[in-house]
Amino acid sequence: MTSTPSPVGAAHPAPGSSLTAARRARELARTVGGPAVDVLVVGLGATGAGVALDAAARGLTVAAVDAHDLAFGTSRWSSKLVHGGLRYLASAQLDVAHESAVERGVLMERTAPHLVRAQPFVLPLTPLVSRGQGALAWAGFRAGDGLRLAARTARATLPAPRRLSAVETRHLAPALRPTGLRGGLLSWDGRLTDDARLVTAIARTAAARGARILTRVRALELTGSGARIRDELTGEEGDIRARAVINASGVWAGGLVDGIRIRPSRGTHLVLRSERLGPLPAGLHVPVPGETNRFVLVLPQGDGRVYVGLTDEPVDGDIPDVPEVPETDIGFLLDVLGTALDVPVHRDDVVGAFAGLRPLLDTTPATGSGAAPRTADISRRHAVLTSPDGVTTVVGGKLTTYRRMAEDAVDSAVATHRLGAGPSPTTSVPLVGAAPPHRLAALPAPRHLIRRYGSEAPAVHALGAENPDLREPVLEGHPVTRAELVWAVRHEGALDEADLLDRRTRIGLVPDDRATALKAAREAMGYLAV
Repeated sequence: MTSTPSPVGAAHPAPGSSLTAARRARELARTVGGPAVDVLVVGLGATGAGVALDAAARGLTVAAVDAHDLAFGTSRWSSKLVHGGLRYLASAQLDVAHESAVERGVLMERTAPHLVRAQPFVLPLTPLVSRGQGALAWAGFRAGDGLRLAARTARATLPAPRRLSAVETRHLAPALRPTGLRGGLLSWDGRLTDDARLVTAIARTAAARGARILTRVRALELTGSGARIRDELTGEEGDIRARAVINASGVWAGGLVDGIRIRPSRGTHLVLRSERLGPLPAGLHVPVPGETNRFVLVLPQGDGRVYVGLTDEPVDGDIPDVPEVPETDIGFLLDVLGTALDVPVHRDDVVGAFAGLRPLLDTTPATGSGAAPRTADISRRHAVLTSPDGVTTVVGGKLTTYRRMAEDAVDSAVATHRLGAGPSPTTSVPLVGAAPPHRLAALPAPRHLIRRYGSEAPAVHALGAENPDLREPVLEGHPVTRAELVWAVRHEGALDEADLLDRRTRIGLVPDDRATALKAAREAMGYLAV
């Protein structure tokens, strides 16, 4: 099955891409106990959804399962950035840096221009940043622009870095402390509207190519020829047979395949109200004192919230479904922020926080001695591993490189199991909602919907014509509308109120807003039942 992009401005979803409870039930029934599929994917974060799309785009039959909802795990708690690999240049990981820059360009110019746009960042040259450190950072930004050029990303997509005067720096970041400010360095990177929306678009694009996207289906055991699964909605168990199995379950990968050792790293972000920091036309890179290549990011969201992150701390013990944010992380981020801001941000100013776990591959010898390396120093290079019984596992990497990770995993599975498939075509497969910028700009829909739904924005907006109440925001002052909740159930695989509430929480609702969000979710489900 192939898909065609939906006409720009059309009031319907991309053909074959809708994920509904009814479709899930049909496809689950034909998959469990049925004929073997070519590829079974476990995990529906960015990488797992990318694997499903890659395999389906090659003409293979695909089933993809996840114990929770789309993007339930690590992929929903990122910085919402599409990095070009600058950090990896400093540690001489040239291949990872180039790969990141290439994949950033693919997302921004080909596959998801509706979801990824250029984001300016200012690195303030405060008294805590020595002239040598400033020179090193400037050299890094110039090298990063070289990565852009090597990746063939247009200058119109990502402008050049430049030096700023102190006046220009304060104009872009008025919250900075003026005392001793020598100026700043302006750089550009990619930024996602919403990481969970990217995963949803990938999964729906895979579905349009025939992949069976089965959420709330837990893999209990994996073998090289399939999996024992449980439907988390009914409790019923069964078997899915497959010619190849790909484990893309991220930080949980080691629990499904023996010999995979993951060293999770916790990345924490704070949520602040925008008025606390004043207008922020650009984001900020605030250097971590005592570190040469670590920064705290200040990320204005454009909807009354600002994210401040992120940490890089090892996580020991059992891996939770939803990581908690320790006070030590909050204190660290506030302390770094205080080195640059004119008005300090206090603990009481933090209205929310979230944390994600990076699935870093532990390559230290199991019997080795001495201290393990910091998670901040572990390579973000991904790895594709094959177990003795033939299960392919893809681990490591990062959100930006999900497509390349998926391609490498499918390449390995195809070779190992001699599946009849050609090379990956996904560098030129637009995701659901994608369209050139000039066509997106002409859509008859609000800008905030276009940035979240691309060419499908008019269809989401049109739901308000059916019921004007659906045009109301889920929360006062928050851009997410009730129509989006209805759209999530009709077309994006949200199965119940819990999914709807969770999806709204992913985009930064603070704990005090949960009751209101749940009420809106119930009303959306009630609207659909009428």
